Amino acid sequence: MKRIITALAVVFAFFGNFPAATAQTAYNLPLLLRENRLITTPANEIKVIKEDAHPGVSSKGIVWLKDVNFKQGTIDIDLRGKDVFLQSFLGIAFHGVDTLVYDVVYFRPFNFSHSDTLRRNWSVQYMSSPDHGWPQLRKDSPLTYESKVHPVPRADEWFHCKIQISKTAVSVFVNHAPTPSLSVQLLNQRSEGLIGLWADGLSGDFSDLRITPAH
Repeated sequence: MKRIITALAVVFAFFGNFPAATAQTAYNLPLLLRENRLITTPANEIKVIKEDAHPGVSSKGIVWLKDVNFKQGTIDIDLRGKDVFLQSFLGIAFHGVDTLVYDVVYFRPFNFSHSDTLRRNWSVQYMSSPDHGWPQLRKDSPLTYESKVHPVPRADEWFHCKIQISKTAVSVFVNHAPTPSLSVQLLNQRSEGLIGLWADGLSGDFSDLRITPAH
């Protein structure tokens, strides 16, 4: 009985760190682009993805949502990268000030099923720009702010990402898994800011963005 009580206490302590959610808002990315509600530049090379199952956009760099301020809550999105070694990085930036100051959760799809175990452990990453970039985090805290993903998607196919963000922590779930692939403490004191699509290297594909703010 003591073991059961202790286990329940750990579960409640973990999930208690994430505040309760309120109504979810769905963002039609192609519509936002057409209505000029995405902050873009020519360097983003943004374009509409015309797929019935995954209507969305393809872009590079950071594309912020105009007039959307994100604090805490849950971000759901479908992502598709490319199976090109060291060239495909994509995810969601949040608590942004500008394109230099922001937090981000992103994926390296080319590592998802890599034959090297260490590289598989570099599949999903959290970092806080500019003070806590991935090279420094990997050096100072190896395999803390990056991890393998489970279940493992194909590198060039759509997969679902759910990001839960509280005032102090972030957890990342892949393809509706019940347990997170990555769960870490946030590395700055910002509690709100811009939210947007993030891609480095080759363009990334984004679809079905939904944001559920916390109470």
